[in-house]
Amino acid sequence: MKVFVRLLATAIGFATLPVHAVVQAQSFPRPLPEESIPSVTPLPAQWPKSWVLINDLHFNSLVDGRVVVVDTASADQPLKGIIRAAQFANMLISKKRGEILTSETFYSRLTRGDRTDAITVWNMADLQPKGEIVLPSGKRQQSVTYPNLFQFTNNDKWALVANFTPAQSVSVVDLDGRKVLNEIDLPGCSQIYPTGERGFSSLCADGSIFSATLDDQGKVATSKTIKAVQDIDRQPLFSAPAMVGKTAWFVSLYGMLQGFDLSGPVARPIPGAFSVGAAPGGAPEWRPGGWQVINADGAGRLYVLMTPAGKEGSHKDGGTEVWVIDPATKSRVARYPLKGQSIAIAITREERPHMVLSRADGVIDIYDAADGSFVRTLGATVAFNPIVITPVQ
Repeated sequence: MKVFVRLLATAIGFATLPVHAVVQAQSFPRPLPEESIPSVTPLPAQWPKSWVLINDLHFNSLVDGRVVVVDTASADQPLKGIIRAAQFANMLISKKRGEILTSETFYSRLTRGDRTDAITVWNMADLQPKGEIVLPSGKRQQSVTYPNLFQFTNNDKWALVANFTPAQSVSVVDLDGRKVLNEIDLPGCSQIYPTGERGFSSLCADGSIFSATLDDQGKVATSKTIKAVQDIDRQPLFSAPAMVGKTAWFVSLYGMLQGFDLSGPVARPIPGAFSVGAAPGGAPEWRPGGWQVINADGAGRLYVLMTPAGKEGSHKDGGTEVWVIDPATKSRVARYPLKGQSIAIAITREERPHMVLSRADGVIDIYDAADGSFVRTLGATVAFNPIVITPVQ
């Protein structure tokens, strides 16, 4: 009898299984359609002005640095593309050339072996590499990304690359001819600020500024040094300026603003340096702080990252507010509080521009540049170490 009951129970169990399976099939969602591989979404021919390029240093894996293309107007799909930019790379974008350039370094055994420095040329249309220019080996300056270590001159036909061995120099590179034209010694001076039609300037350790014009072979045709353009001991300048046309606006570690006219063959200091201003609530005082600490909008207003904890060494900490300065009236016109301590700032060239802020935790926040209101956050989704932001012009 017991055997019969067990057999009956087993038979009933098997009999009910198909019914259970039918219920599962009916409640299971419809499968997704098959996706073709590879699946690539083409970029628009004209990049929107809400887009920016962000240098991702990727500090935990420097050989895997990158530049990311980001739509700041998109909250759900901001990442539009990635190009590789290895080993403390620098980046330039040229709409007239339709190219993005990365100045980077490779080793034959990834982290060791023979070193190759090169400029890689990327097509803006599909972010694919279209060529490279090998640089003199072992010379390209490898440091945490600064925008002024790699710059255009000669109407985007040439690129200038900063070298450090630790002797300082600048390589002049013909982008159309895909070759290095010349190397210019730059003792005691650093950073590259395009000056005039075919030249550059550099700030020097003794407080002077050096300017050079180049001939059609990339050699120095004329040069001039203007002494004492900054007080290195009391008002040292952050090295990355905000550009308003051909005027470079630098801010000092203590909040003084100094402009330089770079339109001619020689960089000319603009008379009348002035302060970003003061404010209560500093502990101990308000000072500029961050990596890309100053930027400008299309109307020429300056945006400076400020920290209330200003003290010796705080200049790299990042800011909790943005102070907006009108250089025409030499006055502060707005103060914008931020949701998080930010290390880099850029302003889009949209009809209603936005502030793009990079935080130390990798988060990208977007604010309205007109009134400072918070618009959206992109979270820490597009880059590991977003450190330099370049708006699409």
